[in-house]
Amino acid sequence: MTRIALFQSTTGIDPEANGRALVDAIVEAASGGAEMLFTPEMSGLLDRDSARAAKSLRPEENDPVLAAAREAAQRSRIWLSIGSLAVLAEDGKVANRSYIIDREGKIRARYDKIHLFDVDLPTGESWRESNVYSAGQGVVLVNGTPVGKVGLTICYDLRFPMLFARIAEANADLISVPAAFTVPTGRAHWHVLLRARAIEAGIYVVAAAQVGHHEDGRNTYGHSLVVDPWGEVLLDMGEETGVGFADIDLKRISDVRSRIPALNHRRPIPEAVTT
Repeated sequence: MTRIALFQSTTGIDPEANGRALVDAIVEAASGGAEMLFTPEMSGLLDRDSARAAKSLRPEENDPVLAAAREAAQRSRIWLSIGSLAVLAEDGKVANRSYIIDREGKIRARYDKIHLFDVDLPTGESWRESNVYSAGQGVVLVNGTPVGKVGLTICYDLRFPMLFARIAEANADLISVPAAFTVPTGRAHWHVLLRARAIEAGIYVVAAAQVGHHEDGRNTYGHSLVVDPWGEVLLDMGEETGVGFADIDLKRISDVRSRIPALNHRRPIPEAVTT
């Protein structure tokens, strides 16, 4: 068994305060016996006011939250999956970027969110991530973590099963799905989609989430989850902030896949024909 931790936060508009909260979570996770901590999407800054947010954005090498997290990981001897940070990209836009950091504080992998969320919701909320963010271009997995091979996704990626299929076919043991899901879509789809992705892939899914009412006015759903390869929910953090723990047994993957070897039965699907 490997113990992991999830940080469920209500990230605000002040990176310094968010960085302190993240460091506190790292210390708490390590003190609780976790070998790896998973944090939500936008762990360093969550601000829908793009002009205000722009004043806090930095390139990766100058991002203070990333630097603080790396130092805390090294000090606490724990791996981190930082769900994502907003960092300035080379093209002038912003990258919504996940990081895997080892217990030495070294960055072992980066992943930029592929699928961007552009939508007008019935609630009156409007989101245009493509106005600000650059879309990622590649599937990313990292070997050698305490929970085996980890595949990286972010939030809206959850709705694109082919990405999860590619990760599963690359023999991942766990998929990280950090998120800042809205409340209406969270209530309708969060649990069912995460359980479905775990069942389809026959691997663990870990989804650290934002929760509650944020300084920028948005509301997020919470319910950070750990789902096992059979689709069983091992941890549901509800609607409270804090650090939660779950135990991962990688032997569970082979057990489930031996009963339902769906990955072995996949065949190329021809183009659809309309008659």
